[in-house]
Amino acid sequence: MRTCLILDDYQQAALSLADWSRLSDRVAVSAVAEHIPDRDALVSRIAEAEILVIMRERTPFPAALLERLPRLELLVTSGLRNLAIDVAAARGRGITVCGTESSPAPPTELTWALILGLARQLPRENHNLRIGGPWQSTIGTDLAGATLGILGLGKIGARVAAIGHAFGMRVIAWSPNLDEARAAAAGVARVASKEALLEASDVVTIHLVLGDRTRGLVGAAELRRMRPTAYLVNTARAPIVDQAALVQALREAWIAGAGLDVFETEPLPDDSPFRHLPNVLALPHLGYVSRNNYRTFFTQAVEDIEAWLAGAPIRQLG
Repeated sequence: MRTCLILDDYQQAALSLADWSRLSDRVAVSAVAEHIPDRDALVSRIAEAEILVIMRERTPFPAALLERLPRLELLVTSGLRNLAIDVAAARGRGITVCGTESSPAPPTELTWALILGLARQLPRENHNLRIGGPWQSTIGTDLAGATLGILGLGKIGARVAAIGHAFGMRVIAWSPNLDEARAAAAGVARVASKEALLEASDVVTIHLVLGDRTRGLVGAAELRRMRPTAYLVNTARAPIVDQAALVQALREAWIAGAGLDVFETEPLPDDSPFRHLPNVLALPHLGYVSRNNYRTFFTQAVEDIEAWLAGAPIRQLG
């Protein structure tokens, strides 16, 4: 009987959203709800498992961790890309790494939850209502007629654009690889540079993959190009934006506010400025957290394990 651990099951949902009984005669499956940031404690907890199921980048698996897990044979991650796994090191140790599919709908919807929350000052107004504070203390920002700037027009960015059109917004986009044909197919105006997009937009939303070309893509110089009435939304990856520069931009009102679902350290440290800045609407990386997405993740994790046990792994990464 092999041992399988599901890590970082924060909502304790993994075991109820897939039929793990399909594995019960070959694999003993259990879930770990709490995040284990300490490396030694993590190794102690997972060292006996031959199979691990992980949720995106919640727990990174660099080479230094993999070499301390001699029993590990299969690593299954949600999503078909996970930069927190050293796939080459895993392969070198004979560890199979597989992924699962996901829908672009949940992060698209959450992006718009952040945009709407910022534009209509929902956190502040909800707080005032709950504590008996001022009735109508803010004036909302109109989206109709405003300009939505999208950095990255892939599956999620294109869906965000379509909703922007539904709100009556002018939609523009830029990415290092965006061409006129793809922009036209999404009904979006391609701009020549990120600087032009930042200067023209009332809302800037990021939907790029993190890589060498996008890490630190939006720094202090870029944030200063944004309008003081503009909002920045990031549901992609935190390091695309220089975090220190963003804190300064928010403190000094270079921009009106930010909607953030991703952070360089997760869970977010208690002393992070993003927990306390009044012009930040921050969420605990909920972009892909939805019932249907979780059901897909864990059902396909079961499929990945079954295929691996049969000697024919599917959805292999790298």
